[in-house]
Amino acid sequence: MVQRVCILGSTGSIGTSTLDVMALHPDRFQVWALTAHRRVDEMLAQCLQWRPRYAVMTDAAAGSRLRQLLREAGARTEVLDGPGALELVAAHPDVDTVMAAIVGAAGLAPCLAAARAGKKLLLANKEALVVGGALFLDAVKAGGARLLPIDSEHSAIFQCLPEDPQTWADRIDRIVLTASGGPFRDRDPASLVEVTPEQACAHPNWVMGRKISVDSATMMNKALEVIEARWLFDLSPERIEVLIHPQSIIHSMVVCRDHSVLAQLGTPDMKVPIAYGLAYPERIESGASRLDLTRTAALSFHEPDPQRFPGLGLAWEALAARHGTTAVLNAANEVAVAAFLDGTIRFDQIHTVNLRTLEAVLPEPGVRDSLEALLALDAQARRQAEATVLELSA
Repeated sequence: MVQRVCILGSTGSIGTSTLDVMALHPDRFQVWALTAHRRVDEMLAQCLQWRPRYAVMTDAAAGSRLRQLLREAGARTEVLDGPGALELVAAHPDVDTVMAAIVGAAGLAPCLAAARAGKKLLLANKEALVVGGALFLDAVKAGGARLLPIDSEHSAIFQCLPEDPQTWADRIDRIVLTASGGPFRDRDPASLVEVTPEQACAHPNWVMGRKISVDSATMMNKALEVIEARWLFDLSPERIEVLIHPQSIIHSMVVCRDHSVLAQLGTPDMKVPIAYGLAYPERIESGASRLDLTRTAALSFHEPDPQRFPGLGLAWEALAARHGTTAVLNAANEVAVAAFLDGTIRFDQIHTVNLRTLEAVLPEPGVRDSLEALLALDAQARRQAEATVLELSA
């Protein structure tokens, strides 16, 4: 049976890689809906190639332009615009599978909609769990959705575990998330004040978007993954570790109760976890290059340097604090990274914005039970982070 797929964030790196995998298997997958924010030219090309039923642009002006261009091209794809349209296509009864690849907290509402509608949900948007946490998992359970992690680290852990989640607690001693360390893993921490956006986005192993590339350089990406892993695998934070593994060959590990270590290896290519999620529980061709162990350099591991990566420890601090604190951290980081990419603050000041926002914004009790409360907390944290950016840039 052909899977009808909705890709949330189709013009980003995960979205385009998903389309690349689907192109290898035209008999298995059909593009039913594509969504983006403002990238009209990229969306136009995707619509003309894939002919989806719907295309969504969350920016209304971009939606109007795309609608006109598709009409001129004689395409039959219907264009919707505005954030609410994301939830409509994610939960549509004609959709079987949703690839959630929107970066940031903006992806939470459509992820919740897909979960409540019982979709097969491929989660590349880590913020759905970082911000939504228990609320999101409750929606998955209530809707009967099938949640499959797409982040390479979480997919690796998932692949090392038996299918029945009820057995995980008895098997796992701890999990180890691996991190490349980004472009500054060997750099003198004192020199990080001089880092430019171009340098921060030049990842040595992975091809990613600008925001996630900066997060990799600060290792805030790994901090968010620690939070995501806590919810995905129902583990206490102290049972989650992070090791720097510069070669990015081992994507993460599970340490079992008997001290056996299970690891998933592969080339650093997101098409592998994407293909695994799309075809689960089967295995299909991903289009990634083969891993040749005879040509692989020695595999090395070491603990992250807290001076070089001060933001990593905020994951465990936020998980130990009130529910909602992880949402505050995520919002602050989104504002801080955007300000760095705009040239408003220095690279090392990203951590300053995150830390000051966490100190200033205290979630109210009960915030975990409501999407509206979480989004209000997100907005409050963004305002505080923006005020800190203004102070630092003055």
